[in-house]
Amino acid sequence: MLLGRAGEGDGLWRLAAALGAERVAVLPEAAAWLAEHLSMSGSPDYGGTVLGIVGGCGGVGATTAAIWLAQAAASEGVSTLLIDGDPWGGGLELALTDEPVPGLRWPDFQESRGSIDPAQFRESLPATGGFTYLSWPGTREPVRSPDAGAVAAIMDAARRGFELIIVDLGRNNEGVGRLAWDCDKLLLLTPAHLRPAVASSRVLDGLPPVETGLLVRGNHASTVDPSFLAESLGLRLAGVVPEVRGVLAGTEQGRLLELGRRKEVGRFAAGVLELNGAVQ
Repeated sequence: MLLGRAGEGDGLWRLAAALGAERVAVLPEAAAWLAEHLSMSGSPDYGGTVLGIVGGCGGVGATTAAIWLAQAAASEGVSTLLIDGDPWGGGLELALTDEPVPGLRWPDFQESRGSIDPAQFRESLPATGGFTYLSWPGTREPVRSPDAGAVAAIMDAARRGFELIIVDLGRNNEGVGRLAWDCDKLLLLTPAHLRPAVASSRVLDGLPPVETGLLVRGNHASTVDPSFLAESLGLRLAGVVPEVRGVLAGTEQGRLLELGRRKEVGRFAAGVLELNGAVQ
């Protein structure tokens, strides 16, 4: 764990990556969280598993994959939280439903510090498709990101309140540079084409040193074999995301959960979750 002071900026995250740190705590904001983290880390049951998903290039479908994995885990009876890690993504909730769902969003936690009661945290969030989610608002109003102390408190409550936490990391410093360090495992998603694969290798270089698997989005026109891609990147092939007609329209209309009930999607999600120990 790397401890740093407020005001050290992005240099702190770069140093953490260079040192191979698994966690970053910015003081004094994260002091209360750090004390509780050290206390909990010695207990037999540290909490739920945090699985992060990041796209190797823009528009590859990391949000779609994250939603389908959360839906599949919930269908197996796993208490699941899906976290929107991209404040610039327009709001993950817009892909989940076309109806407003009551509950708190990221900006509502700006003043959070220290320990958040996990039961209250779980009950305060919106839910759909059998799982709970924490999204950025799907509105045009400007929002302010919670600071490092608030994020640490949220992730701590998430671990204590859920068995599985899936984080859609996005590709900016807000997600990869901060939330990725709270992940126990990571999944890198790339199309089965050469140029995006090269871009994915650069994203991989910026990820924390935790167990990382490769998801490949492929179709009949794919030019590179998924197993070859995984071998080239030095990663384990975790799964191939199926090409499903209507995904783009489903994202725009809040209907991705309907598409997630298709058999090919269920087979993909079940294999990924089993491989990562999220379901038995």
